[in-house]
Amino acid sequence: MVNTKEFKETIQKRALEDPEFRQGLLTESIESMLAGDIDTGKSLLRDYIKATVGFSALAKEVNQSPKAIMRMFSEDGNPNASKLFIIIHTLQKHEGINLKVKATR
Repeated sequence: MVNTKEFKETIQKRALEDPEFRQGLLTESIESMLAGDIDTGKSLLRDYIKATVGFSALAKEVNQSPKAIMRMFSEDGNPNASKLFIIIHTLQKHEGINLKVKATR
């Protein structure tokens, strides 16, 4: 599914105004990846990054190039675990939350 410019602007506007929405977007992206839906998780995380910290600022914090971060979360991107977890850790700090994994049956 291709996001329209208007849809992306709506997501960004809501993320800037609504901390609960931002946190939900970040949480849903991680939950999607843990459930095996990597494409959805990357897409949500890409939307979260664009709507909050931005690729350039995030890249500086994790010592990567902005293009490398963008590629990681593109449709064909395949971030390795160490880079992905550093990014998730950094985004949690920005958001002021600490996500935890809980086993369920």
